[in-house]
Amino acid sequence: MAEETSRSDATDRPNTKVARVIEEYELEGMGAQLEAAWTGESGERTSLRDLADEFNEAVLEAALRETGAAPLDFEVSGTYEAFKHGSGPDATRARRRLEREGVDVDDLASDFVTHQAIHTYLTEARGASLPEDDAGAADRKVETIEKLQGRVTAVTESAISSLATADELDRDDYDVLVDVRAVCPNCGADTSVSELIRRGGCGCAETDA
Repeated sequence: MAEETSRSDATDRPNTKVARVIEEYELEGMGAQLEAAWTGESGERTSLRDLADEFNEAVLEAALRETGAAPLDFEVSGTYEAFKHGSGPDATRARRRLEREGVDVDDLASDFVTHQAIHTYLTEARGASLPEDDAGAADRKVETIEKLQGRVTAVTESAISSLATADELDRDDYDVLVDVRAVCPNCGADTSVSELIRRGGCGCAETDA
């Protein structure tokens, strides 16, 4: 699929954050590179989280080039890793070094993207999709989890019944509820794992897309 080559071309596509950053930093070929890596066009598929990290490193490298710094001498990957965590002495040193090179760190941080923003860009701006086998992976995972939940329920109900029969429990008609849930460390959303997987996340980072 053709890369964004001009501002007029970009207006024909959904105005995603990733597309805007690609244009702003002149990351030619990045869209096609992301798509090929995600769909496994050239081999093993790359996860959205890894793609977000690779994309952000490319943004950092481009920002350094704009200031006249030499990215190869700057430990781009290590600087990004330190900066990404946002706190601690390593992050502070990374921030100060970027500032010494003339990089507007706040602007740079605002241009970093999440894995959900990458997904939005690939599916909406580029119309990419995973191979059919991979596309059904989420449903298969949900099915496995729900089967396990069903088994835990059955085992628990059997245990209650046995204990009640042995007069070690007062009754055998308790309702057993098994609900595996996930809590987002960012927004605190409490969601059933099955729903979380089907939706592709809790949605708290959608505004970043």
